[in-house]
Amino acid sequence: MQTVLPYIQIILSVLIVALVLLQQRGSSLGGSFGGDSATYNSRRGAEKWLFRATILLGVLFVASTLAPLFLR
Repeated sequence: MQTVLPYIQIILSVLIVALVLLQQRGSSLGGSFGGDSATYNSRRGAEKWLFRATILLGVLFVASTLAPLFLR
């Protein structure tokens, strides 16, 4: 298990980065300079799936990081 774990973490981290980069939440130029957008849009469709998949992969990454502590 200890030999496979680093490869699992690398795969999970690459997938997390890809999912975060695919999300386009408030990516306007005004938002990056402090422009306030007071509107709220709920996530639908693919955006909701990407959001939940990112959370799931984040939890799996943390679990794979903490796994060696509990497998001793």
